Amino acid sequence: MSDEISNPLLALIKEQGMVDDLQYEEVVGEIKRSGKSVFQILQDFGIMTADDLIQVEANYLGVEVVSLKGMEIPKSALACIPGNSAKMYRCLPISLEGNTLRVAFEDPMDPAKIDEVGFVAKKDIQLVIAHPSEILAGLDKYYGEEGSEDIEKILSELGGDDKIAEEATFAAETSDEDLLASLANEAPIVRFVNLVMFQAVKDRASDIHFEPFETEFRIRYRVDGALYEMSPPPKHLALPVVSRIKVMANLNISERRLPQDGRINYKLGNKEIDLRVSTLPTAFGESVVLRVLDRSAVNLELESLGFPKNVFDFVSEVIQRPNGIFVVTGPTGCGKTTTLYSCLRRVNSIDTKLLTAEDPVEFDIEGIMQVAISEGVGMTFGKALRSFLRQDPDIIMVGEMRDLETAQIAIQASLTGHLVLSTLHTNDAPGAVTRLVDMGTEPFLVSSTLMGVLGQRLVRTICKNCRTPFEPTEQQLSMLNLSPHDLGDRVFYYGRGCSTCNDTGYKGRKGIYELLICGDTIRTMITERAPTVVLRQKAVELGMVTLREDGLRSIFDGSTTIEEVVKYT
Repeated sequence: MSDEISNPLLALIKEQGMVDDLQYEEVVGEIKRSGKSVFQILQDFGIMTADDLIQVEANYLGVEVVSLKGMEIPKSALACIPGNSAKMYRCLPISLEGNTLRVAFEDPMDPAKIDEVGFVAKKDIQLVIAHPSEILAGLDKYYGEEGSEDIEKILSELGGDDKIAEEATFAAETSDEDLLASLANEAPIVRFVNLVMFQAVKDRASDIHFEPFETEFRIRYRVDGALYEMSPPPKHLALPVVSRIKVMANLNISERRLPQDGRINYKLGNKEIDLRVSTLPTAFGESVVLRVLDRSAVNLELESLGFPKNVFDFVSEVIQRPNGIFVVTGPTGCGKTTTLYSCLRRVNSIDTKLLTAEDPVEFDIEGIMQVAISEGVGMTFGKALRSFLRQDPDIIMVGEMRDLETAQIAIQASLTGHLVLSTLHTNDAPGAVTRLVDMGTEPFLVSSTLMGVLGQRLVRTICKNCRTPFEPTEQQLSMLNLSPHDLGDRVFYYGRGCSTCNDTGYKGRKGIYELLICGDTIRTMITERAPTVVLRQKAVELGMVTLREDGLRSIFDGSTTIEEVVKYT
């Protein structure tokens, strides 16, 4: 039922008998898989044309259909909605009569969005329907690149709003719940938080940090692994902004002494964005971090991970085996979960039962039973795993092998005919083997079940727009243990910095990998409790390409820089 609720248009045409049950299921599956809008999918599948869909919406809502082709929109109407807001809500104001603003929405079936635009414009909204492509063309034509100064503008408005400043100070002193709730719903606060989220998704940020200090309130984005600060809002906005986020995540706004976790499902244009919310009480207020999970930006196909050929071939083969353990290792935020999800997607078929235990579940994948771990209520990895074995699975994914109990049950599961995929936090692939033994698992059990360990890191890739060749210095080469003679005619590159990459010289990230395959020699060494250094030396002798060597491959093919590889390996 949740699909019908989240897609009023789909529910409407199903109710009117315009799609049959099979088509409905196909559309729902495609929404989950691709994140595209229902409007687009129905056309792609040839079920209905755009004109038919627009007419269905107009008849249902009892509103007028307008053509924007050749229409000149008066400046008075455009001035009512700032550029960034118009782009975020995917709407175009087309005329202003008295206090009534006529607005065309790309998704007219979302009443909450229409209310919020009324908030922003401070006008009565009269809804009209136009072709989505005409609305998007209008946004480009009338607002173009405008929008980046919107946050500055709203910040200066908020800074000069004495009423909000007074209420925020009073609420901070008294913890008045009703006042906190009303502050969280003030139109400028709603607009500001929405804009911050919009900007973060536009800049491909993975996390948004809201940090209150003694004399300032900082907001930072993490893009491609590095943190960037945006214009700091006035200090008194910390409480209203944090309260707004807590309201959106259904958290307790009056509880400011304990950490809380929640989730926000956020519709941005025709994209569904998931935000994981974590609050932490600090000396000067609550610090909040939002993890941005943008499904449309993550491609969960194994081919898209950029594995070297030998790694791709091994991983593709190992996940088809009936039993054994395959471990992905690396520090937090190096893409381990994405790698495991891509493996699960590859083997996710109708004849295979897949179960995952995750803390927390990052992406919902169709056809996989995903269980969220919650230590607070006693749902640990160990407890989940024990129950999994009674659920008759073929493949089990364990978010992380944190302790002896989890590792032992994972080994037991693999010995009883299950394939187990998991992660560990170690610096390199051979270190994962030693970590399992150090936890207390018997070396002979590790050697008989472990099939391979994939170590990985994410390095930033050079912006293609401003990529420039350069001659590396001897000092830079010595960081990589290379001499000028090793280079031959290889070209090194760096990013100069341009508007495309926000003057950082980098855009996007790619993986670098090292793969330890557990053959007979390595198995014998594991049983004999060989230390990490010895295991590593033997693995390199047997042909293991180290993270540093794979990093060199990425430098030589011009996709990353010396500094990035040295930093992460």
